[in-house]
Amino acid sequence: MPEISGTTRVYALLGDPITQVRAPGLLNPVLARRGTDAVLIPMRVAPADFERVVHGLGQVANLHGLLVTVPHKAAALALADRATDRARLAGSANALRREPDGTWSADTFDGDGFVRGLIAVGQHPRDRRVCVVGAGGAGSAVAVALLDAGVAELRLADTNPDRLETLRERLSVAYPGRVAAAVRPQLADADLAVNATPLGLHPGDPLPFAVTGLPAGSLVADIIMSPAETALLREARRRGLPTHPGEPMLAHQIDSYLTFFGL
Repeated sequence: MPEISGTTRVYALLGDPITQVRAPGLLNPVLARRGTDAVLIPMRVAPADFERVVHGLGQVANLHGLLVTVPHKAAALALADRATDRARLAGSANALRREPDGTWSADTFDGDGFVRGLIAVGQHPRDRRVCVVGAGGAGSAVAVALLDAGVAELRLADTNPDRLETLRERLSVAYPGRVAAAVRPQLADADLAVNATPLGLHPGDPLPFAVTGLPAGSLVADIIMSPAETALLREARRRGLPTHPGEPMLAHQIDSYLTFFGL
């Protein structure tokens, strides 16, 4: 943990819940090793309070940026004064940088981190048939990055049909002929199945999808970082399927955070 003083640049991580977040434990040691006078602090913020909190933090002179986790990623993009193309395509942001004039610039690194994590373990998604379950902030970012990485087909699934169709329409314009959507996950011939829902954060959560619907050899990935092995990954491993946990998605975002925030 870096030493905190009056000169420290403060960054906040906003989410609800917040106990599961891993970013401070990964980013703060990096800042300390680099001798960077900055700190990331987790803050629990309810959805009803998010806009008011962001506005208030924008008045804090030594608050230089925000990281955003569930369930605020779509709301974060809506509050941004400018955003990257990939954030607008995803409809979500997980980072807001406060500019010298007080405005917010947004980007999303979830998808890039997820794909980098796959590639690092020899699982490049190019030419694969992929099912992403969850069309919320993280799932939409993962979907965009997978399409950019060259997947042959992306199948979206979400229990919210309006949100699902909105994302399908937006992605189909940018990636014609490669995006499908259904409320129920289409798993029968998927090479990669991704849980991008919050299911698995809490003991007793139902599985986001049934791994019995997947073919042999299909890779099962989860973006949840705590617990490290979710019930989904445990069930997939029990059935002999390869698995990919959530933490690499975050670990492969750290350098992007440093660059985005000028650290």
